[in-house]
Amino acid sequence: MIGYFVTILATALGLLVVDMVVPGVDIANFPSALIAAIVIGLVNAFIRPVLQLLSMPLTFVTLGLFSFILNGILLWIASIIVPGFTMSGLLAFILAPIVLSFSSTFLNKYFAEKGVG
Repeated sequence: MIGYFVTILATALGLLVVDMVVPGVDIANFPSALIAAIVIGLVNAFIRPVLQLLSMPLTFVTLGLFSFILNGILLWIASIIVPGFTMSGLLAFILAPIVLSFSSTFLNKYFAEKGVG
């Protein structure tokens, strides 16, 4: 159970990194980042499988590159739902999911090495 909380915390901190690094992504405060992390988890759990199934031919034709666009769409959906979290611009749409993936993975591994979760 604590592993879920650590993952949410790592994603929230990753979102704050995205806010600092990627222009066009704005997060108002840390509680907004926590709520956004929870919403991103729910969007990835419920909406992502449907969109992956529907976009499978396009992902196949683009040799998997469409998955970057799909990640941007899912992050954009989360930004629509969460107040205090906004995404604007093509650069944010493309770079934010990549930076979020790297930063949250790094933070998850860091917490795992410290014995948290």
